[in-house]
Amino acid sequence: MKRSVIIILHLGYWIMYILLISSLLVALAANSKFDPATILRQTFSQPPVLVVFFLPGLLGFYGFYSYLFQRWLTKQDLKGFFAAGLATVVICGLIPVLLLSIPGLQWQVNRQWKAMLSIWVVLTILATIHGVIGLVMKGFITWYDEIKLKEDLKKKNLETELALLKSQLNPHFLFNTINNIDVLIGTDATRASLYLNKLSDILRFMLYETQTEQIPLRRELEYIDKYLALQKIRSAHPDYIRYSVEGDPGNWLISPMLLISYIENAFKHAESFKSGNAIIIRVVILPERLYFYCENKYRTNKTEKKDHSGLGNELLRKRLDLLYPGIYRLTITDKDETYIVELSIENDEHRLHHSGR
Repeated sequence: MKRSVIIILHLGYWIMYILLISSLLVALAANSKFDPATILRQTFSQPPVLVVFFLPGLLGFYGFYSYLFQRWLTKQDLKGFFAAGLATVVICGLIPVLLLSIPGLQWQVNRQWKAMLSIWVVLTILATIHGVIGLVMKGFITWYDEIKLKEDLKKKNLETELALLKSQLNPHFLFNTINNIDVLIGTDATRASLYLNKLSDILRFMLYETQTEQIPLRRELEYIDKYLALQKIRSAHPDYIRYSVEGDPGNWLISPMLLISYIENAFKHAESFKSGNAIIIRVVILPERLYFYCENKYRTNKTEKKDHSGLGNELLRKRLDLLYPGIYRLTITDKDETYIVELSIENDEHRLHHSGR
């Protein structure tokens, strides 16, 4: 919890305590002939009164808040805590009594031991009440800080996992692409050089442009174009992949390698499907919304069952939750050996502009 918030909590507590004491004095003045304002002024201007009303509370509150909580409760030593707590409230009640006995600070009380004992008991109870409240406040602040720390650690862990997911390249894709380029070198050197440059651009993109939180959408689409071009080398069927982009990327920004993750997944599971329209990819760009559609066919048999779920999809959804909270919609359908991913992301800047904010 921020230091400024903690200070406000403490100031608020003591202001409320002062108001409570003032209310009690005003209520007592209502039953007497004295003016409430006069009673308040005279009461708070006398040092002995301040000693009685505030010193036991201050000592008890911060004794429990600072020392007892850190020294005993954090170590889960309840016996030590209760023993130290009892000693603390006894001392907190005794110190004001001793101060009131000093000449010049005496407050019109009978100095007989019974009267002093009664005052000590009252001040000890007052110190106990303040101590318990201080303990509760410290416990609340510590509980809040622990929750925030856990959330921060959870977010850092998620960001680390997402960074690994974002930066990974399917090793099978890399291996197959290099082999395909190697074959082309002997038959069509010009084409092989073109594909080699595309692979180089992909690697450069992953090394440098994925380090930022957002990149222009057109750069992500360029990456997808090159990735698909390299994937097409592996298939002789001209309609194995159907890919279309509608609309103008304009100033759209997107988290890097967000869409390609679903495309990589589609190629992974469509390997056994060799006919046309094995993979269908559509990107529709509107001023207010980005729509992504990815469909892949797959075949299963009794001994093998394709599973599109797992850590990758879970992390991708968490990534969307982290980057586009409340402005995205993800629908995944797996039916009749067809796997479909539909992702819609609202343009938050466009929405804010048209709402007048």
